[in-house]
Amino acid sequence: MFRATSTSLLAAALTCTATVAASGTVAASSTFAASSTFAASSSVAASGTVEAAGAQEALARKHPATTSWHTSWANAQHSLAPAPLRDQSVRMISHLSQGGDALRIRVQNTFSKSPLSIGAATVAGSSGKNADLEGAAREVTFDGRRSVVVPAGEEVWSDPVPMRTEARDDVAVSLSVSGQASAGRHDAAFRTNYLSTPGSGDRTGDRSGSAYTEKVESTYLVSAVDVHNKDLKGTLVAYGSSVVDGTGSTNCGPGCTELGNNRRWTDDLARRIGTELPERRRFAVANAGVIGTTSFADCPGTDPYFRGLDSLARLERDVLSLHGVKGLLFYYGTNDLAARCNADQIIGSYRATFARLHAAGIKVYVTPITPRPGYSDTNNRDRQAVGGFVKKGGNCSGTCDGVLDFDQVLKDPVKPNSINPAYDTGDGVHVNVAGQQALADFISLPMVTATDRR
Repeated sequence: MFRATSTSLLAAALTCTATVAASGTVAASSTFAASSTFAASSSVAASGTVEAAGAQEALARKHPATTSWHTSWANAQHSLAPAPLRDQSVRMISHLSQGGDALRIRVQNTFSKSPLSIGAATVAGSSGKNADLEGAAREVTFDGRRSVVVPAGEEVWSDPVPMRTEARDDVAVSLSVSGQASAGRHDAAFRTNYLSTPGSGDRTGDRSGSAYTEKVESTYLVSAVDVHNKDLKGTLVAYGSSVVDGTGSTNCGPGCTELGNNRRWTDDLARRIGTELPERRRFAVANAGVIGTTSFADCPGTDPYFRGLDSLARLERDVLSLHGVKGLLFYYGTNDLAARCNADQIIGSYRATFARLHAAGIKVYVTPITPRPGYSDTNNRDRQAVGGFVKKGGNCSGTCDGVLDFDQVLKDPVKPNSINPAYDTGDGVHVNVAGQQALADFISLPMVTATDRR
């Protein structure tokens, strides 16, 4: 449910200082501060006048200068859309795992060889069912400006937008592209998103979705949404290939498909956190899965389309650049075996990935490689070797912080190298909504939400 932001929150002062990293990427570093003011022009919400300094100081005490930003939704980019965008708008729907009193968005241009010019951007509530907005669109700025140019290969975080959201809210992020641009995308969104027609210009403020006549099942340009919430303990990131990305999560039974049902196991985990944990022990959940990817960089059978998207290659962009990350749920290896990697290569990539995460202060929880009936005998021997490494000591032989034994959840009790038929989508690899829920239900919340590093 969305609530109108009060005028005092507009006066509360979000100081956003855009900083340019060594790579040239613009990153928003934002704090709530008593002396700051929030530009009224950065919101098109129907709000009143900015209140007096006393109200600013009171809200600054309520929102102290901390890093209470947490990535609440993510869709990792990995390719370019088949056709360029040209003087048109996109409206992408993000499903928040947790809410807050403000949000900000990340716009990526990582895979393009040319600049991306954003003429305007807005955020608003959404039903998640169509392109219409629920409530007024709120203007998004970048370093105080309405427009931004994102250089080729780079990204930008927006300034904070005062906007009250709740867990499991849908947010419509609308971006107007000026000129022509190749659009970075997350291919399999498992929901419908929307584009206006080429040449239609800025439709970001339209409350009606009638201008957004083209439907896509990918996520364009926007790759993450942060929420400001001082009560959250952090963000958990799920990291892996299609089994993380959500393949199978729209399969609700024979002949049944539900786009936009938010039934990935990561969505189910977020719902569990919201219902089973007290408010001040909750975590956001962000999904950083990308179909087709591997943990090891050079598996012989990897499709060229997915090269350069291995666990180490995209770790900085898709995990370490998110905010508030305290734990990572690592579910890789199935594609490594299918692409003819062996156990030593897979374990080596695991160790390297876990070491980088631990160096960043992030706890790591790992699942053994889950079954697949198409594996050869050699594949299954390697699968068992990797599983032995993961399970040894209950901590990946001392390199991770805990084990998520999804292998035990999914395996067929009669044919343990296959998926339980009750969970199988029919391809022997991916699981349906019942299997997604079974994975989420298996996770130990006390383990993955522990805040201390042992």
